Amino acid sequence: MSKILRQSIVSLLLLTLLTGVVYPLVVTGLAQLLFPTAANGSVLVRDGKPVGSALIGQPFSDPRYFWGRPSATAPFPYNGAASGGSNLGPTNPALADAVKQRIAALRAADPENTKPVPVDLVTASGSGLDPQISPAAAEFQVERVARARGISTDAVRKLVAAATEKRQWRIFGEPRVNVLQLNLALDGQ
Repeated sequence: MSKILRQSIVSLLLLTLLTGVVYPLVVTGLAQLLFPTAANGSVLVRDGKPVGSALIGQPFSDPRYFWGRPSATAPFPYNGAASGGSNLGPTNPALADAVKQRIAALRAADPENTKPVPVDLVTASGSGLDPQISPAAAEFQVERVARARGISTDAVRKLVAAATEKRQWRIFGEPRVNVLQLNLALDGQ
């Protein structure tokens, strides 16, 4: 009996060391070596100070900036500790009311814009943290941002085009625009 107990304790300690210490150190080391930016949270820096992560959205409401996808996290938008959707189904009146309010806010911010509002500007994602919008959502906002900044729409469109990420390996995902990176490029003008 004591032999089995001793073997069990040795196995527990060995597996704990292997899976609890060695494996995490190896994976962390490889991540730091092969993907250092991603391993450290894809932090974006401006003037030596971190301004956000390329992986987590931020709320923007100033007309001079592009606005991201709405966030359903609580108690504040884009709360990384509370990732999750609103859990409102497509037939839920609360979702319909929220979408109507978001459309009204977009129309109020740019009354001259009569284009259809892209769906990703009025619906939250499953995580509530999306840092990207579709190129159509960016295009919808180009004229408002250009007017608010006093620059040409062509200049803003060039920044949008430069910030547009293609499909990964040409087959995965959809083209997308990282809102924080685009707004940082706007500020750098």
